[in-house]
Amino acid sequence: MGEARRIVVKVGSSSLTTAAGGLDADRVDALVDVLAKTRNGSAARGAPSEAGAGRRACGGEREIVLVSSGAIAAGLAPLGLRRRPTDLARQQAAASVGQGLLVARYTASFARYGVRVGQVLLTSDDMSRRAHHRNASRTLDKLLAMGALPVVNENDTVATDEIRFGDNDRLAALVAHLVRADLLVLLSDVDGVYDGDPARPGTSRIAEVRGPGDLAHVEIGSAGKAGVGTGGMVTKVEAARIAAAAGVQVVLTSTVHAADALTGGDTGTYFHPTGRRSADRLLWLQHASTPQGSITLDDGAVRAVVQGRKSLLPAGIAGVEGDFSAGDPVELRDRAGRAVARGLVNFDAKEIPLLIGRSTHELARDLGPGYEREVVHRDDLVVLHP
Repeated sequence: MGEARRIVVKVGSSSLTTAAGGLDADRVDALVDVLAKTRNGSAARGAPSEAGAGRRACGGEREIVLVSSGAIAAGLAPLGLRRRPTDLARQQAAASVGQGLLVARYTASFARYGVRVGQVLLTSDDMSRRAHHRNASRTLDKLLAMGALPVVNENDTVATDEIRFGDNDRLAALVAHLVRADLLVLLSDVDGVYDGDPARPGTSRIAEVRGPGDLAHVEIGSAGKAGVGTGGMVTKVEAARIAAAAGVQVVLTSTVHAADALTGGDTGTYFHPTGRRSADRLLWLQHASTPQGSITLDDGAVRAVVQGRKSLLPAGIAGVEGDFSAGDPVELRDRAGRAVARGLVNFDAKEIPLLIGRSTHELARDLGPGYEREVVHRDDLVVLHP
């Protein structure tokens, strides 16, 4: 871990704000102290030139991407809200106010070390579509190449699914894969995964996880005590599994132990990589996209898609549900209703009934050459249940 050069660090709302809402400047500064010193290798002050920043990024120093929650929590106190609202409209309003405060605080705090920050707001829709995915990748790579530190958050002001989803833990895992990180550090108010309730005597921290079986009999807790975040250990463990399956090593620990985690100290729970890196967009498609509908496959199509890793052709379709457009993510289901795959569809939902059970040659003859193509191409498809 201490040798990781490109690192994604995720911090939760409870580590940045007070229980009543609003940013805790001392907590933010303490985190920035650790990240800036880890990145720069020193606490040198003074804003560098753009050329100097670029030279540092190209050298042997470490690169950090910060995935930060806290926008909604930061907006509570300024709007006179005593607790995190449950209705979507007020959540979005709090995010609108809080996001500016959050980035302004990071900008001022990192400036003490001459580090520039760049804000990157993402939604799952941005990540599941090809053009949007490439744009996100290019933006993050260019910020790092120019010596800036990206601060990533979900675009809670306009995105609904992200607010309902819960927290930025999964986003951090996907960003770690997107930027080809060596290490993902998940920070919260708990110093690791325990084999029981950490508040009960006799429980102990699990130091290493080599695979899903190591946690098979562990009861994972929910959200923290502060009440300003929406995640919890469940989302953090899931995020760790996603990143580990994509070949990224993960440390899950408390924010107060961030320095130890970044230097390879004995802290938190370490998740060993369990897989290899896959195509970026497919990871986003599997873990971040929201299906807009479903297509039911006949038995032969299920075998072709799941076992043969083939494209879905019109002849294999048995039914369709939902109101989606070409390019949207959809679930591919077997006749029993089980989702076996997910993919980006090439037709609108209203066109699918015209295609059911017909060959592409027949469709091209009757409807035109634009219909002689796959419903879901294998390059835009990920299998969920082999």
